[in-house]
Amino acid sequence: MASRHTIFVSQIVGQPMRDETGDRIATIQDVIVRLGGNGAYPPVTGLVARINRRTFFVPFSQVRSLSDSGAELGTFDVNVKPFERLDGEILLARDVMDKQLVDVDGRRVVRVNDIQLAQAGPTFRVVGVDVSARGILRRLLPRGMVREEGLPVLLDWADVEYFASHVPVVQLKVSHSRLAKLHPRDIARLVDQLAYPQGAEILESLDEETAADTLEEVAPERQADLIQRMDEERAADILEEMGPDEAADLLADLPEDKAEDILAAMEPEESEDVRELMVYGEDTAGGMMTSEFLTIAPDLTVGPTLDALRAIPDPPEMLYDLYVVDDPEEPHLLGTVTLRDLVLALPAAVIADVMDRDFQHVDPDTPAAEVVQRIADYNMLALPVLDDTRLLLGVVTVDDAIERLRPVPRRERFPRVLS
Repeated sequence: MASRHTIFVSQIVGQPMRDETGDRIATIQDVIVRLGGNGAYPPVTGLVARINRRTFFVPFSQVRSLSDSGAELGTFDVNVKPFERLDGEILLARDVMDKQLVDVDGRRVVRVNDIQLAQAGPTFRVVGVDVSARGILRRLLPRGMVREEGLPVLLDWADVEYFASHVPVVQLKVSHSRLAKLHPRDIARLVDQLAYPQGAEILESLDEETAADTLEEVAPERQADLIQRMDEERAADILEEMGPDEAADLLADLPEDKAEDILAAMEPEESEDVRELMVYGEDTAGGMMTSEFLTIAPDLTVGPTLDALRAIPDPPEMLYDLYVVDDPEEPHLLGTVTLRDLVLALPAAVIADVMDRDFQHVDPDTPAAEVVQRIADYNMLALPVLDDTRLLLGVVTVDDAIERLRPVPRRERFPRVLS
């Protein structure tokens, strides 16, 4: 038996509710708490009781005692008006038991087998989540059959994240600010483990940049599901923060009309970059490349070039090489300069004198397998993609090449070409 200071929800539900003379008047059906208030441990605000087929609400202010033997009221005056849930309220047995929560510290998804309450002054508060087998047995076996010696395996309620999507019928204020502080790869792993509504709720709670970084790490087969059900404006904001190659891959997984609506909601310059990549086959250099790269003129000197690099507000994430071109509007590739060579060169050196004129490149229709092999053979960090006039169309970075080597099957895509 639990001590008088702590009790599990499974030990309460199904027990009698008695009036102040000890007569049984109803059966406890659930425990109500209110989220969104002050403090990490939500207080119990009442009980849901049942008489025959009628359920009604009993405010906790009328409860004189609560134990695994049931609840004793301090009054005869009980309003048996049918129970109606209010915004901000959750029912612990109905809305939390058997649901998925996130253990933030453990960076894992857990299933709730039982919930621990602790007495705090005149009320009880939710303090712990039992995710152990003991929690299941406590619910399945007759009372007294489960040995409670020793500490149960509990998670502190303050360390778990609940989801408003578990209770769509009411309005809940649930912050996922702690999850937002995790690395995007960790957030993505959680999104992949959760059911769609909860994964989508996490993604919706993040700022656009974090959401984009997270979405890039989510399993490809789930990316489209998450984006497809979003408002087009929100989806466009997230895709604008992604690399154009990643955005093109994701949009290729959507039905054409949905992809077109999102592209129309994006900034024209951003959507144009993505559209240009979507015309290429997925398993080609064009389908792998990104249009995020930096070009420089051959007559610049090293010193001013380095100064200009430092002043770029949002440089490409994968910045390995600079591409020397004849015209920034129609960039025909003349040579490449690695950041290492640029840093080691004298400030007065001319770019044309330090660039490498003998560089590897592929055309946009080169098969993906050949692109990966070329990057591996020449130990490259980025491989330029040129057309037959040596126009620089994009670059394939080593991280995208490595992604192709991962044995993760991608589902069938919709056609990449949009009308």
